[in-house]
Formats: sequence, structure tokens, C-alpha cells
Amino acid sequence: MLNSKNVAPYLFVSPFIISFLIFSFYPSIKAIIMSFQGILPGQITFVGMDNYTRIFNPTFYKALSNTTIYVILTVAILVTIPIMLAVLLDSKLVKFKTIFRSSLFLPALASTIVAGMIFRLLFGETDTAAANQILNWIGLESVDWRYNAWSGMFLMVLLCCWRWMGVNVLYFLAALQNVPKELYEAAEIDGATVFQRFLFVTLPFLKPVTIFVSTISVINGFRMFEESFVFWESGSPGNIGLTVVGYIYQQGIQQNDMGFGAAIGVILMLIIFVVSFVQLILTGAFKKGDE
Repeated sequence: MLNSKNVAPYLFVSPFIISFLIFSFYPSIKAIIMSFQGILPGQITFVGMDNYTRIFNPTFYKALSNTTIYVILTVAILVTIPIMLAVLLDSKLVKFKTIFRSSLFLPALASTIVAGMIFRLLFGETDTAAANQILNWIGLESVDWRYNAWSGMFLMVLLCCWRWMGVNVLYFLAALQNVPKELYEAAEIDGATVFQRFLFVTLPFLKPVTIFVSTISVINGFRMFEESFVFWESGSPGNIGLTVVGYIYQQGIQQNDMGFGAAIGVILMLIIFVVSFVQLILTGAFKKGDE
């Protein structure tokens, strides 16, 4: 029975299906139900759309704008730079490629909280912090990194890119192995420059991986929480580091308003779905290969 062609496929995909139903589908349905409830210890009441009418306030808009800026910056960096690094590592110019590939993956193994604490020391507010010492050395003034909007966003984006840059480089390196070498040779014979070979040979073969990397970067960007929490545990000044997931944590956990937090989570889920769907349409991910 296990060797049957009708049973074996379902057997192999069953771990994913079971884990998806338990850890994704059920919590999503539960959150949708909770979003219509007022939840207090030992007391649950139906409040209809009250939680949703409370969402659209200045704090939510601030969290959404911070998250959107963060997503745009991280997607732009984590797609363009890994492509260039992957092409460089795949070229004949770089020696010890295996060592470089291994070292690039190491940041992804580090805990966000541990790495964030190190970043807080490097980008401290005192003149003795490493980042401020470098600024002072080149003649610039020290920066209160965690108390300015631009520098706070810079810290979150930097921490994210430091962690995931190497992983995306490995994705693109794997895709580069599927590019036929004959195409490069033919393009070179036709007189194509290095840039033209990259533009018309390399990039078209990297399109599926580029769509994949950009999609997961968008989803992870909207779901970001640790990068903000590690810099501002109890809240950032002027909400400069508040994200949508941070707002969910603030309302649902810290202020014990679980129904309102669930409603924000449902809105975030819809935003991620719409943005990802539009992105896949614009990139042609739903088109057939021969179109």
C-alpha cells in the first residue's frame, strides 16, 4: 500500500499538510474568530466590528508606514546586492569560493536577539561606541542611533540584511549553476560586453529565484518583529521603530487586548496576501513558461 502510486505522494506531503493545518491554518481561523471578540481573563464577549473600527488610528498608520519603508529597503538590498555578489563569487576572479560561501551563511545561524545586542553595543549613543568613534575619526558628530527616525530604520535594515544577505547569495549561486556556459561563449563571440552578458543571459535565468527571494523578503518584512524589539523593548521614542507586528504585541500582549491584537493580525494577513499577489502578477509568476 505504501508503494502505491496513489498513496505515496500523499504520504510524502503529509508532514507539510499536517504542520500547516496545526501551526498555520488553525491559528489563522482562531485569530479571525478572536478579532470579533472582546477577551478578558475569564470573559469573552462578541463585539462585532468594534475591534476593526479601532484599528485605523495614527499609531497604526505610523506602524504601517515604518513597516512599508522597511520592506522596500530590505527587498531592494536583499535582491540587488546578493545577485552581484553571487555573480562575483561564481566568476574566476575569486579564489577559495567554498570558504566565502560558508562564511556568508554563518550570520543566518545567529540569534536575532544576540546579534541585536551586539549591534546595540556597536551603535551605542556614547562617543566611545564603535560607530561613533568611526564618525568622529572622519570628522563627523556622534549620532544617537536609537533615537532618530532615520538611524533607527538604518539599524533595523542593517541587522536584517546582515543576517539574510548570505542566504540569498546562496540562492542565486545555485541558480547560476543552471545557466548554460555555451550561452556566455556565444554572446562573447557575438561581441557582447560583460554587462550585456549579465543583462541578457544571466538575469533571465535568475528570474524564478529573483521572484522567490523578493516574495519571501516581502513576507518576512511585513512579519518583522525581532529587529525592532531588540532595539526598543519597551517602545521606541515617537514610535520610530514600531512595526505592525510590534503593534500587535503591544496591544494584544502588553495591554491584554487580545481581540484588538487579533484584528490587527487579520488586517496584516490581508495586506501580505494582497501585496504578494500583486507582486507575483507584476513579475509574471503566474504566466506559463511558453508565454
